[in-house]
Amino acid sequence: MKMILNLMKKHWIKRIYHPYWKWEEVKFNMWGRVDDKQEFLEKAIEFTGNYKLYGKYMMKVVKDWKYSCEHNLSDKSQNRQAWIGHAAAALALQCPEDIVRQAWWHLTDKQREMANKEADKAINYWEKNVYKKL
Repeated sequence: MKMILNLMKKHWIKRIYHPYWKWEEVKFNMWGRVDDKQEFLEKAIEFTGNYKLYGKYMMKVVKDWKYSCEHNLSDKSQNRQAWIGHAAAALALQCPEDIVRQAWWHLTDKQREMANKEADKAINYWEKNVYKKL
């Protein structure tokens, strides 16, 4: 029993809340709109399909977006891989998350797998190097 409790404690994250006006993602149009959705969809497909570039921006998000990351990555009940991917596209392209969700289904299974691995790396980095220092 003690071993199970220690394991749970190791993976437990305290939920952190911030008001939306502090979220960096808002400033980068993650929840906004664009005039030419098709243009942004094409950009998002190309961006999310390039797992190395996508992963680079995921890491920039976890290093640079204090409030958005604390609010979203401390919520283990949400799809944190999706959130970090949407955030990366917002940072790189100012692309709204609804378009990034559409782009995701244009990727191959292999591209999605590689993107998810990059998301896991960024989330793990945040948990080990940012969250632990809070």
